[in-house]
Amino acid sequence: MHIVAVLVAACVLPLVGAISLDTNNVTSIKNAAALIADGLLDYYEGTTYGGTVGMFTSPYYWWEAGGAWGSLIDYTYYMENDTYVDLIKTALTYQVGDDYNYIPLNQSTTEGNDDQAFWGIAVMAAAEKNFSNPDDPELAWLALAQAVFNTMSARWDYDDCAGGLRWQIFQWNSGYDYKNSVLNGALFHLAARLARYTSNDSYVEWAERVFDWMYGVGLLTEGDWWFIYDGVNIDDNCSDITKLQWTYNQGLMLAGCAYMYNYTLEEKWLNRTTSILHAAQVFFYEKSADAVIMYEAACQLPTSDAFSCNTDQRSFKAYFSRFLGLTSVLVPQTYDTIRAYIQDSANAAAWSACTGGSDGHTCGLSWTNSTWDGVYGLGEQMCALEVIQNLRVADLPGPLTADTGGTSIGNPAAGYSQTETAASPLDLSAKDTAGASIITAVVGVAIIGTAVWLVI
Repeated sequence: MHIVAVLVAACVLPLVGAISLDTNNVTSIKNAAALIADGLLDYYEGTTYGGTVGMFTSPYYWWEAGGAWGSLIDYTYYMENDTYVDLIKTALTYQVGDDYNYIPLNQSTTEGNDDQAFWGIAVMAAAEKNFSNPDDPELAWLALAQAVFNTMSARWDYDDCAGGLRWQIFQWNSGYDYKNSVLNGALFHLAARLARYTSNDSYVEWAERVFDWMYGVGLLTEGDWWFIYDGVNIDDNCSDITKLQWTYNQGLMLAGCAYMYNYTLEEKWLNRTTSILHAAQVFFYEKSADAVIMYEAACQLPTSDAFSCNTDQRSFKAYFSRFLGLTSVLVPQTYDTIRAYIQDSANAAAWSACTGGSDGHTCGLSWTNSTWDGVYGLGEQMCALEVIQNLRVADLPGPLTADTGGTSIGNPAAGYSQTETAASPLDLSAKDTAGASIITAVVGVAIIGTAVWLVI
């Protein structure tokens, strides 16, 4: 399937077909994932004339490219398939920027903290999976992940709301006064992974700091339901919480807690992991007694094709699936619950959602319907790929550390620069950032009446 075919997919009747998947058969899983990965790369522009290495076609922003390369790193490892190794390595190293911290010149004035974080998470996964190392030690996966962490943590803002990261890096970008869960959760998540990989407890201190701040301002709740809310505005001292819930926020915090427990063995991190997993059931629709299927509850209806998800939000289930898989191997007590979620959702994605387009296996947004919903894109391919390839998460060794065979070279001082961020804020409506989805979602969620129960 080439990009031309993708563009006409919605205008032609889909072939009768599906991606054949036996969730207990390795060959079947590999074949299914290969078809979806190939479809994902139909959206890649880096190998075409005039395209940018590492970037995908419009309307997919830079942050989602980082997410997609993370998915393909997982694909390489779980599917034991090196087809895309050179492509992935070239993309990850091309976009690092002059300071090797994923603030490239072509993104430097519009990039948000969360955008940078998704590239950092991708290279962290590369280090943990011993993905083919670059020859240049400054481009070592671990050093790049540390560079992202260092530059993000240096922006920690004590002046407003006693801590937290702002959504935007630069004052001139709209949203600079918003502190949200995706970027603070990503900082927590990276700190937890770096702590486990390096055995450096300064990262533990950072993970504790971020978690405690998020809890203190109410971005995560404690009790019967550990929900992760979207964000807070500094104008009211972070007291007015935007109570939208997204799968990727739940996943970032879930896996971060799992990494912390796996490293520290502290009971509080086990309790937090199991509590956040328990609350994650809000993102699963019980279609039948033996099928519980993932959906993006803040912008999807599980019983119809109706949705208000924007381009960014249509990729969120990919990260959630990835983080569920990691949690299941880091905290074995969660494995059975997560395996059931992944298996049911993978079956639904393959047999129902990935039945569209001119090729008969283009993936859609909804996994809860019985047929393709007519929606297609990079995010849809990523989501289906991640949920299917995470069926194999327990078949291979879990995330490596420096003590268990990880070979990537680190640099605790990586990434620092003197980039100026002080400037008068401007009101820009267009934004190349993962978080651009969030504010618009406050309006968009009204389209989905049944999503009101998510706003507590």
